[in-house]
Amino acid sequence: MRQPNALLVNCRAATMAGPDPYGLIDAAAIALTPDGILWAGSEADIPAATAAFPRHDLGGRLVTPALIDCHTHLVHGGDRAGEFEMRLKGASYEEVARAGGGIVSTVRATREASEEELIAAALPRLDALIAEGVSTVEIKSGYGLDVETELTMLRAARRLAALRPVEIVTSFLGAHAVPADYRNRAATYLDEVCIPALKAAHAEGLVDAVDGFCEGIAFTPAEIARVFDAAKALGLPVKLHAEQLSNLGGAALAARYGALSADHLEYLDEAGVAAMATAGTVAVLLPGAFYTLRETRCPPIGLLRKHGVPMAVATDLNPGSSPLNSVLLAMNMACTLFRLTPEEALAGTTANAARALGLSDRGRIAPGLSADLAVWDVGHPAELAYRIGFNPLHQRIIGGWL
Repeated sequence: MRQPNALLVNCRAATMAGPDPYGLIDAAAIALTPDGILWAGSEADIPAATAAFPRHDLGGRLVTPALIDCHTHLVHGGDRAGEFEMRLKGASYEEVARAGGGIVSTVRATREASEEELIAAALPRLDALIAEGVSTVEIKSGYGLDVETELTMLRAARRLAALRPVEIVTSFLGAHAVPADYRNRAATYLDEVCIPALKAAHAEGLVDAVDGFCEGIAFTPAEIARVFDAAKALGLPVKLHAEQLSNLGGAALAARYGALSADHLEYLDEAGVAAMATAGTVAVLLPGAFYTLRETRCPPIGLLRKHGVPMAVATDLNPGSSPLNSVLLAMNMACTLFRLTPEEALAGTTANAARALGLSDRGRIAPGLSADLAVWDVGHPAELAYRIGFNPLHQRIIGGWL
């Protein structure tokens, strides 16, 4: 059944689509059809063609595009609370990883879980995001590191979209870590596991993009290039975890491949920023990992602004380095820790987050785009990044359904 036409009235709209801050429209109206947003503007200018639509009074509330979490590891087995304790006692993220913890420990738990168990564990995490007005979630593989478990993770991610009213975008992250049975044989792992798993996942229709982790504890730029070559041969876009713990030139590499995004970026230099700007690659900022790992070097926000690189903000929801399950808190942390403005934080979880996923049909309130909206009990959009531990969501509208 197709949803009926609707006209939202008596609201304030942060469209994220205009030259003014937030694209803000006071006394706004938004016309919805089964095909998406038909019109948005001042209530005084409602077009005659939409004037007869059934009206829904929003009581002066704020309307924004529904939020987008563009970087998560939401599907996984187990937890790493013990490593949290280790880090608090002084161990670094790299020391934990080299001792057999970190990503590899989650690999063990994920391999032991069935697809149904992975789904059951993921649903509460997904529900928490939905409860904050999220309409679209990116989910990565990367905790299998063998062909079958990588496929199982991606199948679980796809099935979540059938269980909840949410769009799921999948990223293949077979180049996340070198598993223990391939220690010091990263190239062989890529040949025997990662690239074959990518091809199998693509053949099954499980992959929307290909990701990697370019870091001293993971893969070199040359190794990531091999994965990206395989992705491009399959017609898949790429993205990259880059410059989180050191500067290996991963962001520049990603830019050379026309990557949708480069993520983390604490050690990004100006050459990497310039390369991203030229390629149109989005910088995805992940303050949850920065906070959890107690890092002190912030991403170069000033350089990203200087070169006009769009900035997205995401939770990086994962069991180890960012057990953060709140996009609203990620927005606050991006402002408090990285000094983004509230407007940049909201753009980072709407318009720029959509761009980081290669989605042109959402993230703004404009004619022709998806009618995915969030209605908030706040007076000004800055409040969404301002409060801590408070969820002011009044209503989530997905596909125009009220």
